[in-house]
Amino acid sequence: MHQHAPASSISLRSATLSLLLAAALGGCQSAFFYPAQQHYGDPAEAGLVYEEVRFASADGTALHGWFLPAQSEPVHGTVIHFHGNAQNISTHVGAVWWLPRHGFNVLTFDYRGYGRSAGEPDFAGVHADAEAALEWARRDPRIALSRTVVLGQSLGASVAITSLARWAGPSPAGVVAEGPFASYRGIAREKLAGFWLTWPLQYPLSWLVSDRFAPVDHVAALAPVPLLVIVGGDDPIIPAEHGERLYGAAQEPRYLWRIEGAKHGAALADPQVRERLVATLRGWLEGAPDAARQAPAGPWDPVPPRP
Repeated sequence: MHQHAPASSISLRSATLSLLLAAALGGCQSAFFYPAQQHYGDPAEAGLVYEEVRFASADGTALHGWFLPAQSEPVHGTVIHFHGNAQNISTHVGAVWWLPRHGFNVLTFDYRGYGRSAGEPDFAGVHADAEAALEWARRDPRIALSRTVVLGQSLGASVAITSLARWAGPSPAGVVAEGPFASYRGIAREKLAGFWLTWPLQYPLSWLVSDRFAPVDHVAALAPVPLLVIVGGDDPIIPAEHGERLYGAAQEPRYLWRIEGAKHGAALADPQVRERLVATLRGWLEGAPDAARQAPAGPWDPVPPRP
């Protein structure tokens, strides 16, 4: 299916200027969200069966998503996908459309203000929307949360960590965070520091960004759910150090894959990474949290856990 440019295509300079403008206007949260309402395609264009999903967030905001049933037997479980900060599910479904042929259902959804979901995005709202998606999955008779893995990418990875840590519902079998940032304030400061015009203002402006939902402050609460953090060794948007910091703050079982040469949001485009991830997901769903370390051999190796 036709894919438009993902969040990683937003230039560092554009992101920095957006942060500066948002801070100047007192609307710092808006700098983290780049929604599009228009859909650019659907899973049927890739030959996939899917159904429309509609549910409401805690404040009544109407949300929209897609459910892609597994296309092979046996059905191993379900992957709930939290996408990144730009556009909507029609551009991000390309990151997970391949999972149904490996025996996984996929639920992917749009936060408020994205695609066909109502409202406007903000920090509290998108985290509430994430919990609403988990609640929808909890109620659907085709899904057992004990056989569910949450996969978040970029902003979605950070939202997934904090939302699951705060959620009172049953735990999933595992969490995969690809290209996450450790804190909202921290990534804002880095972007402001990367442009000469805003470098002197990096600290005062970044303090206008709330860190209430910073995943680094919540990630330890995921345990004993296994966490796999995937970082790109050549990621200029969210440097690998963010994922490594989250890994350091997490409790066991925790795993870190550093994909050398991978840019932002590109790790899952590699067939060998997909193969290793499928093996990991299947292992987790069978009660083997160490499957992230025991995945098939490849040209790169997962970083061993640190003490």
